[in-house]
Amino acid sequence: MAMRHKEKHKIDNIGWLRAAVLGANDGIVSTSSLILGVAASHATHSSILVTGVSALVAGAMSMATGEYVSVQSQADTEAAALETERVELQRNPKSEHHELTGIYVGRGLDVPLAKEVATQLMIHDALGAHARDELGITDAMSAKPLQAALASALSFGIGAALPLLVVVVVPQDRLIPVIVAASLVFLAILGGLAAKAGGANIKKGVLRVTFWSALSMAVAAGVGAMFGAAT
Repeated sequence: MAMRHKEKHKIDNIGWLRAAVLGANDGIVSTSSLILGVAASHATHSSILVTGVSALVAGAMSMATGEYVSVQSQADTEAAALETERVELQRNPKSEHHELTGIYVGRGLDVPLAKEVATQLMIHDALGAHARDELGITDAMSAKPLQAALASALSFGIGAALPLLVVVVVPQDRLIPVIVAASLVFLAILGGLAAKAGGANIKKGVLRVTFWSALSMAVAAGVGAMFGAAT
């Protein structure tokens, strides 16, 4: 018996990868920006550290909640669409067969072959065929709320912990330049790893992440310095 060949594609990673990259990136950028803003306002070292820890906890919880609600909404929408399709298959299977045939004709099959493919797939798994080819719902792309929430919270916490570690070990008089440099290095590594895991261009991934992150930190530091000078 011939062994089936199963290919592993980068797209299989998209569910957890999106949540993990978003969480880690936001953890580094938001925590670093907040630390820079507070440090630029001439706050004490202990105040900066408390601010960073608070940002880590609040941000991780916020990321988990937001990601769960967002992805759960997507999951609910998918479930409703599948239920509608299930009802239609029971009520009017001929119309659904015709619909599936039209999809395959649109993809380049001739009509007789498209009809035969639709027939065979509907015999095997009618709902699965319509979910995949009509609705675009697959196992790899389907919404997984809990997985996304946990990935976001964990990755945010890891990302936020990196600039916090800098606050702990670096003297306050050198904190701002070291935070900026370390955060950009962390973000460049993250951007490169994310691009590699997703099969994208690594250089573009690194440049995209570092540019927008540097802009965010510069704005935060500027606001902190402005309000610090005003007090």
